[in-house]
Amino acid sequence: MLFPSFAFLVFLPLVFLAHWYVFARNVRLQNAFILVASYVFYGWWDWRFLGLLFASSMGDLLIGRAIENSAGHRSRKIWLLFSLVVNLGLLATFKYFNFFMDGLHDVLLRIGLQPDLPTMRLLLPVGISFYTFQSLSYTIDVYRGQLKATRDPIAFLAFVSFFPQLVAGPIERATNLLPQFLAPRLFNWDQARDGLRQMLWGFFKKIVIADACAPIVNGIFAGDVSVTPGITLFFGAFFFAFQIYGDFSGYSDIAIGSARLFGIHLSRNFNYPYFSRSISEFWRRWHISLSTWFRDYVYMPLGGWRTRWGRFRNIMITFTASGFWHGANWTFIGWGALHGAYYMPEVLRDGKARRDDPELRDLPRIILTFLLVVLAWVLFRSQSLATAAAYLLYMARHALLDPGVLLLWTLRSETGWIVFMLIVEWWARRDQHALYSLPAVKGLRWSIYLVLAVIILLHVDMETEHGFIYFQF
Repeated sequence: MLFPSFAFLVFLPLVFLAHWYVFARNVRLQNAFILVASYVFYGWWDWRFLGLLFASSMGDLLIGRAIENSAGHRSRKIWLLFSLVVNLGLLATFKYFNFFMDGLHDVLLRIGLQPDLPTMRLLLPVGISFYTFQSLSYTIDVYRGQLKATRDPIAFLAFVSFFPQLVAGPIERATNLLPQFLAPRLFNWDQARDGLRQMLWGFFKKIVIADACAPIVNGIFAGDVSVTPGITLFFGAFFFAFQIYGDFSGYSDIAIGSARLFGIHLSRNFNYPYFSRSISEFWRRWHISLSTWFRDYVYMPLGGWRTRWGRFRNIMITFTASGFWHGANWTFIGWGALHGAYYMPEVLRDGKARRDDPELRDLPRIILTFLLVVLAWVLFRSQSLATAAAYLLYMARHALLDPGVLLLWTLRSETGWIVFMLIVEWWARRDQHALYSLPAVKGLRWSIYLVLAVIILLHVDMETEHGFIYFQF
């Protein structure tokens, strides 16, 4: 079930009303209802996905208990390894099996063999990477002693499958989200109202920014780059940068806002990343739940920051792994490795991370960081490393500085809406979301809501399915 769909506009109010007016007497009843609603939401795509989701969740629930009940460190470690093997094995089978088989096939061909290797055409379950990592955080944290194993299966299943963030995050830690399903929830109108505001901005970014940029991006990347002006190729990457930002951060805003309607607080996933002044800051602001997951469960166990060489090695491993998490393609691996390479000068400088808010005086560094990110997005969007290399090569060689074409692109309505979004978010860059601190005048606030709603409705294309890019991951 897609957020920008008539089905969701009916589903969400019904679930909200039932949650607070029918099942409000008991938190276990609320959790059971949320669980059923979440499985309906997820099964809307394909009911066959539900079996894998349930099996994965129940497996980690039982493993968490086994870890806690184990007497010795060795047995606890064995149970954790079992959880890792099962979860990552399922993820590898559905997402990476053919990638590995194709790689093995190429290697065998190079040494003179004629392999006949098996292939499987499996339907990739929506959001499998997200809920696998979320469930894994539970067993890892129980193993580390940071969380007690739960004895409430309904609460745990609801934690893994909570519908607002099930298919594209934020990837919640069990230490943050699971306790919220174990404690009574009370309706708070101020939280619900703020959640609706955040949802409104999320729909704006998704429909007005991301969905408007998508046809432009698809057309440019599908064209013949050898005859396309360099400035047009640059704008293809530029619009993709805002397509993926509007798409993914828009989803996160809708998910976080929806959760607040049910008294649930999800982690912040985006913090205005295109205002970053360095690559390290970008990764503190972009897909925060994933970058912190890899920091805590991959980078730190590898040894983290102990030596400079260790930092080089572990940063490259972590970024490459995070790229591979996105998909079974060398372009994602290359994208992750490129960001790791971007990070290296900061390791050499060994400077302290900046935690202050960006200001106008930081604009040159913001632009430089943004351009580096845009170039890397070419890898992410391309079908292969060869096409990405050709795209970047012809972008540099073919009329990159063409004032006439530049003017045409900057005068497009899509560019205007991007500028509008950037202005609003710059104004709100110290807030949790762009509409968090609106003027106190009630009439003015409602006028802003109405104008944004009208803009969104005018951009809705009823013939287009408003899917999200990150559903494929």
